Amino acid sequence: MPRQARALDVISAGDLFVDLIMSGFPSWPVPGTEAFATDFHREIGGGAAITACGMARLGSRSALLGVVGADTGEWVANQLNSCGVVTSELRFDPAEPTAFSVAISTPEDRTFLTFPGSNRRFSATLAEAAADGRLARARHVHLAWAPDLENAPSLFEATRRNGCSISLDVGWHEKWLADARAMALMPLIDIFFPNETEARKMTGELEPEKILRKFEAAGAKRVALKLGPDGAALLWDGEILRTGPTPVRPLDTIGAGDSFNAGFLHSWLRGESPVTCLRAANFCGASSTEAYGGIDGFPDAERVERELKMNSNE
Repeated sequence: MPRQARALDVISAGDLFVDLIMSGFPSWPVPGTEAFATDFHREIGGGAAITACGMARLGSRSALLGVVGADTGEWVANQLNSCGVVTSELRFDPAEPTAFSVAISTPEDRTFLTFPGSNRRFSATLAEAAADGRLARARHVHLAWAPDLENAPSLFEATRRNGCSISLDVGWHEKWLADARAMALMPLIDIFFPNETEARKMTGELEPEKILRKFEAAGAKRVALKLGPDGAALLWDGEILRTGPTPVRPLDTIGAGDSFNAGFLHSWLRGESPVTCLRAANFCGASSTEAYGGIDGFPDAERVERELKMNSNE
């Protein structure tokens, strides 16, 4: 299938959650005590869902691949549909409930207590979609998930046979990040999306440029490094680019990294320059912190375009 004829720009695939987000605590909750939140929100969670919704808001033809339970699966599907995300690759597990996280959030940080539920079937579901050629509906597959290191090379090969490019954001999975086999995967993907803490764990380096050069030495061609309040850095075919922070008043940091990914991938799939992709990503990630959850604060396409025009001469 020619890439330009594909029905979708992206399939975002990964673990899905219902996030139960509590915020507004007067101080950080201490074990053994009871703390009372002033705000509560129920959101779709998981990096794949947040990235899929963000890309759809920007105008990408975006689908989600994941597994939900029969308990809240319809609610998850309806929420995704309302964001413009295609849910034909959403699978329902009749035995396991949808995974959920109880999130304690402050403007500076967050903590999750998580039950994996139906996500236990995700790995097999993704492998089946790749083997059956169902990923060929999309130009690109974004994986928001830490793949099994033993089977990851064959999974990536099967995805390539669908004619898709691949990006990866594993999140904080300490054992995965510390395993030498993780660095060996870098030549097999098109864009890697770590944050600074994750990248330090993988490379053993502390400075952004040294981190990116360590990834390059491992065979990575494109790494978008999220630096939080210091902005972001990008390794792109041997060149290193930087962009500074976007001034915002954060309410909630949940999903900021996944929103960064959405802004980057949407711009990249439109053929924008690497520096434009990085600026769009940084703005989307920062803007997402202005509302609770990973989706509500994501900017629309007009706001992103205005931001890029204002900063086009930087």
